[in-house]
Amino acid sequence: MTSNKNYKEAFVWIWLPEQTEPVVAGKLETDNGNILFNYGKSYLERVNDTHPAIPIYEPELPLKAGVLPLLEGLSMPGCIRDGAPDAWGRRVIINKKLGLKGAKTDTTELSEMTYLLESGSDRIGALDFQRSPTEYVPRSATNATLKELMDSAERVEKGVSLTPELDHALFHGSSIGGARPKALIEDRDKKYIAKFSSSTDLYGIVKAEFIAMRLAKLAGLNVAPVKLTRAANKDVLLIERFDREKATHGWTRKAMVSALTMFGLDDMMARYASYEALAEIIRHRFTDPKDTLKELFSRLSFNILCGNTDDHARNHAAFWNGKELTLTPAYDICPQSRAGNEASQAMLIHGNDNLSHLKTCLEAAHNFLLSEKDAHAIFEKQKEVIVSNWDSVCDESELSETDRKLFWGRQFLNPYSTEEDAQS
Repeated sequence: MTSNKNYKEAFVWIWLPEQTEPVVAGKLETDNGNILFNYGKSYLERVNDTHPAIPIYEPELPLKAGVLPLLEGLSMPGCIRDGAPDAWGRRVIINKKLGLKGAKTDTTELSEMTYLLESGSDRIGALDFQRSPTEYVPRSATNATLKELMDSAERVEKGVSLTPELDHALFHGSSIGGARPKALIEDRDKKYIAKFSSSTDLYGIVKAEFIAMRLAKLAGLNVAPVKLTRAANKDVLLIERFDREKATHGWTRKAMVSALTMFGLDDMMARYASYEALAEIIRHRFTDPKDTLKELFSRLSFNILCGNTDDHARNHAAFWNGKELTLTPAYDICPQSRAGNEASQAMLIHGNDNLSHLKTCLEAAHNFLLSEKDAHAIFEKQKEVIVSNWDSVCDESELSETDRKLFWGRQFLNPYSTEEDAQS
């Protein structure tokens, strides 16, 4: 089986605000290893339409005719890359195109255009990618239902087929390898991203994320609602999607951009991403900047207290309405394995310092328009919430005694993280 790495173009379709059907926005073309975008004439002419065109993301792709230049250092627009599949989605595509030998194939083996055109259409945000500028044909149009997820093992035993996506995530996850198995689930008026435990997990990763997300909510953070269940002898975390809303005649989609895109960086430059820079963007371009800054600072300190060091710039995002940015609910708050005490966050916190200390947060508090007193109050509330709700949330997740001992004092409230605070 051979892969098709030679797609030269793709058409970008977009769901405009409050709409349940997409319109074509423009065209992507390859050019000397880069992917360039240009808006379609029909899209640009929608200015006086009932549902006018919006920029896919400004300032990166303003509503202008002609091929739009890339930001310095990028090989494709960041707001387009945000719609590409994650590590799991890329592994599924490689497996589909290359078969068994795909398990050892680097994800760079296939082109970005291939990933855009081969991945499912119900992707995060409000974009999809098609080969046609006139006919929209969704890929993987049907999400698995919650009932199908719950009955999956029984269905397989009876020879009833599952959706390919659910089958991959539940029964072929470890063979695809290299990423957390995921599937999309639909249940009446909600859509979910389902994350599955894997046979290669050394501890309860799925339960750890559930516990962290639950505690974050109890601490007052704006987080995506989560549920924990089991299917085919695997733990399954269901994260409610905040980029979809049920409407009378379908689903609306909310446009989103990652912090990486807001920074004008790509994955190779992610090490330069910083909370200070994101705070600066929030002050100038976000709705409710003061409340948003406090929310972001609270997420940073909670990440440190729960041992989530994977807070990279793709794990922060904002809704985009064509004019303004609004912080999305938090997601992917997942404590990471930790050999010793010392740790560092994925984004810089203060200057070139990314050490996982509350005292590092304290030094950065002024960038979030917070006093030291405000910062200390956030720290103390979060620590109190974690301590007082630990047992009940662990009970809710049916976390084993072994994993409780593993998480407590290592991921959650590690002494290194709470060395803040020489109270001033």
